[in-house]
Amino acid sequence: MLVTDFINTLFIIIILALLVIFAVLFLKSRKMRPEFNKDLDASKYTIPSLIEHIKESINAITRANLLELGLNEVEFKKQANKRAELKKALKNCMHGSVEDKQFVKAFIYDILSSYIPRDKLNSAIPFDNPFLLSVKEKFFILLHEYKKQHGPDALTVLIDTNGLDRAKKISDDDESISYAITSRDIENLYDQKSPVLSHEDKLEIITQAVYERYKGLGVIDEIRDMNIDGVSAGVSGVTDATFYGPSFSDHPQEPVRKLPRTYESIWIFFRGKSIKLDFLGFENEKELRRVCQNIYRYNRGGQLSEATGYRVNEMKDGSRVLVVRPPFSESWAFFVRKFHIRNVTLEGLITDKGSELPINLIKYLAKGCMITAITGQQGSGKTTLLMAMVRHIYSTLTIRVQEMAFELHLRKLYPERNILTFCETDSISGQEGLDIQKKTDGSVNILGEVATDPVAAWLVQMSQVASLFTLFTHHAKTSRDLVYSLRNSLLKCEMFTNEKIAEQQVVSALDFDIHLARDFKGKRYIERITEIIETSSQKPYPQTFKELESQDQKLSGFMETTAEFYTRMTDRLSFETRNIIEYQDGEYRAVSPISQEKICRMMQAMSQEDAEAFSGFLKKNWSLVR
Repeated sequence: MLVTDFINTLFIIIILALLVIFAVLFLKSRKMRPEFNKDLDASKYTIPSLIEHIKESINAITRANLLELGLNEVEFKKQANKRAELKKALKNCMHGSVEDKQFVKAFIYDILSSYIPRDKLNSAIPFDNPFLLSVKEKFFILLHEYKKQHGPDALTVLIDTNGLDRAKKISDDDESISYAITSRDIENLYDQKSPVLSHEDKLEIITQAVYERYKGLGVIDEIRDMNIDGVSAGVSGVTDATFYGPSFSDHPQEPVRKLPRTYESIWIFFRGKSIKLDFLGFENEKELRRVCQNIYRYNRGGQLSEATGYRVNEMKDGSRVLVVRPPFSESWAFFVRKFHIRNVTLEGLITDKGSELPINLIKYLAKGCMITAITGQQGSGKTTLLMAMVRHIYSTLTIRVQEMAFELHLRKLYPERNILTFCETDSISGQEGLDIQKKTDGSVNILGEVATDPVAAWLVQMSQVASLFTLFTHHAKTSRDLVYSLRNSLLKCEMFTNEKIAEQQVVSALDFDIHLARDFKGKRYIERITEIIETSSQKPYPQTFKELESQDQKLSGFMETTAEFYTRMTDRLSFETRNIIEYQDGEYRAVSPISQEKICRMMQAMSQEDAEAFSGFLKKNWSLVR
């Protein structure tokens, strides 16, 4: 009996203890639940969560069966058209179509505005706490503020007004000076400006952050739309997790430092300068690869694969894009070149002292139908100068353009002119395009860029038989290099086997060379305008040995003829180069006069009014030059 009472008492005590423990745990959980709910609620509005919400919402809209909604005919067509427009915009928004991008962003903005409570905006981006904002977020907040006032010129104004394009030392470990916008620059600028954002501003910034990772081009999405010369990524940093350590250093006591990765490199091309955005980069290689695989696909850009390791294409706004991938390149990378100048003129491009000299001469070269090469390094402004030069070709002349990828877009600049551009494709070669051009009544032929041997062969063909005159761009450093490069291309294409004859053909196809330069600070200018003069003797070989009587005299005369032949075929140059205008000490100066033969040809091609003006221009500037 006593044992049974003891056991019952023990059970009661255990049950009471369990009840007490349960009560304590319950009260504790109730006390912690608001905090837990708060954290759960906050995580619902982070950028990754918002991206997932947008994906689900848009997928539901685009895949919904409209027949099940019970709409009348008018509403059904309205919803069908709206969905079709959304699908089209989603397909094209990442290919340089600003209109489609704005449409998609407006759609996302509407969804987010009804989804995120006003007091939860800071859960996505901590606008209210600058200490929690990342440098990237501060940069895009600043860019948003400038964009409200300056539109696509926002980045240009941001850089100009704050001197961000100055050369500077990037790190204490490296003594070299380079162009870069650093984290410190953005931090200081944000502290100075202290932007005050409205509810709409915050929602627009969040919308852009969601869009660029959902359907946009990642961190370069807004930058690509700015009026700059270009943007590239994946062109610096290491491809694997490499570290500086004791085994790689002369000082073993130095701490291990992680090297920047390839996907963390973003560069912009701004007024001739390559500037690294040192604070900006893609989150991981997967994101960089996603952008590379989508940025070039406008208008069926082809398949980028291991077998085809690069693709060159245009974007909808006319930008040129090149994408490369392993194993062709050491890492995934892309290069976007923009040609955003809407009203390009020679006067706007050439502004140094004495600029009237090259400006007027270039105008007369175009009016005088001279075969002209525009040479210079990459980024020196060759394509832009060619665009401006076309303005001064007589409007009665028809223009035909051959390019590897559409870059010049001359019909946008001169919509009233008779201009047609051809571009080689996977199935239509450049040679076929040139053959077709001969049947299109073209008077002036323009080659976007002579960069390969076959294109050089096309140039010589076009200059000799296909058109009145030709304009083209090339990367030659000097006029002699230009001639030799084109000559070597003819030999490689097996159009000629004799070096001298090939050179003569090239010289006969060239009249002038406008060479552009870009200095360390990004300043662009015309270094020289050079005339290429053919010097090959057109006189017949000596034939006196035929008229002589004695055998010795005939042999002597024949040796003179032989000596003349070898002289012409060896050390005698078939051309000479003469600088007409040079850039000296910050000023354009007349150097040597144009040859009389070229002057006569130019005047014959000009109208009487222009010929008289050209004659006065020559007398004014070269009358004292010998």
